[in-house]
Amino acid sequence: FFPSLFLGVGKTTLIQKVIQALKSSGIPIDGFYTEEVREGGRRTGFDVVTLSGKRGPLSRVSSDSSTSRREYRVGQYVVDLVSFEQLALPMLREVNHGSDADKKICVIDEIGKMELFSQAFIQAVRQTLTGSGTVVLGTIPIPKGKPLDLVEEIRSRKDVKVFNVS
Repeated sequence: FFPSLFLGVGKTTLIQKVIQALKSSGIPIDGFYTEEVREGGRRTGFDVVTLSGKRGPLSRVSSDSSTSRREYRVGQYVVDLVSFEQLALPMLREVNHGSDADKKICVIDEIGKMELFSQAFIQAVRQTLTGSGTVVLGTIPIPKGKPLDLVEEIRSRKDVKVFNVS
């Protein structure tokens, strides 16, 4: 897992380079990464991009400061939980329910505040981490403020190696 304190230090770029290297070596790999969405030089949100080529919104800047009951927000961003779950969950279920012969490297970029609004995602990540033979390459945030339970659980696992990216 690659944690980082700051946005924009290159975690996703590093993940993308590892994905390219693994694919070119013929190693089976699946998963997703998050990518900034920019308009006019300004970040307006994040997309989820699966390794099979699907893309959809994870979050967008909200122009409205009021919050509705069904809105999940992180700072200025409103999280599109339905879109995220439609992209991430089928891939995780496939990794978790494949036979041992189907085991592959699973990329999860990232396990952070936005993604953790999804209880189904939390369960799927736990299942992936405890599944036999699945190697997870992921990113997690460095703790600041209130700890995120799943992130701390991952950080403290004996079978996890954490590399700090700066």
